[in-house]
Formats: sequence, C-alpha cells, structure tokens
Amino acid sequence: MAEMNQEKLEQNQQEEPMSLLQKALLTGFIGGIFWGLLGSLAYYFNFSEVSHASFILRSFWQADWIDGFSGEMLSVLIVGVISILVAYVYYLLLRKREGMLPGILYGLVIWFIFLYFFNPMFSAVPGLANMTVDTVVTTICLLILYGTFIGYSISFEYKSLQEMKQQRKENDSQNA
Repeated sequence: MAEMNQEKLEQNQQEEPMSLLQKALLTGFIGGIFWGLLGSLAYYFNFSEVSHASFILRSFWQADWIDGFSGEMLSVLIVGVISILVAYVYYLLLRKREGMLPGILYGLVIWFIFLYFFNPMFSAVPGLANMTVDTVVTTICLLILYGTFIGYSISFEYKSLQEMKQQRKENDSQNA
C-alpha cells in the first residue's frame, strides 16, 4: 500500500521547467552542433575551403586524424561547446530584440570577428583576400543562418515567457 502511494506521488510530481537562460544555452549547443555539421558538409562537398577543424584543430596541431572524419566530428563538438558562449552573449545583449534581423546581424558580426579579426591566429585558414568566393559566400550564409537560429530561438522564448507572465498577472488581478 505504501509503495502504491509512493508511485502516485512520483507520477504527480512535475519537473521544474527550464529557465530562459538554460534554454538559451541548450539552444546554443544544439545550434552549434547542427550548423557545425552543415558547415562540415559544405567543406566535404567543396563549397568551402575551410571547416571548423581548420580553425580549431589544424591551425594548432599536426596529425593525420585531424584531416579525417574524427577531426571533423571533434571540431563540431567543440563548436557546440563554444556556441554555448555565443548564445550566452546573445542572451545578455539581444534577447529582448524581436524578429530575425538581430540574429542575421549577429551572424554577420560573428563571421566578421572570426574571418577578419581572429584570422591571423589560425594558420590553416587563408586570409580573407585569398579565400575563394565560394568560401566567403558559404561561410557568410552559414553564419547568418546560425545567428538567425540562435537569435530567433532565444528572442522567441523570451517573448513567450513575458507573455505568460503578463497573462498570469491579468489572471491574478481578475481572481483577486
């Protein structure tokens, strides 16, 4: 009997919903993995002459496995972790902005930072002037889509949370 009451209690318990920050960080990780994999596919099909492994691994270490599937997948996983930080920055600065434009601009800023400012740090990545047009266009498009995914997801969650809070306030004031 006591065991049955315990089961009922466990069934009736609800999990704590994720906070907006937790959702933003999870969005960053998932976005980094998803768009990182698409970037790897673009590299594999020669749409781009650089991949995540060019930035993360090839610029700092020399090993045969880095140029293969293992190196690419490890770099995508690292991009997912770094993307948590990228999502956190968006959360801090731009979560209240609505629409896709802030995310698009955020993706362009990320592209500009990595391929213009940080480029000298990465020996395996050619300079912007030496990149093919295909590489420039592909990386810009991928980072615009990535920024849009991160930005729109975080902003949408923020707006939904604000609407839910407002609705609770209205319900509480009507019930009082």
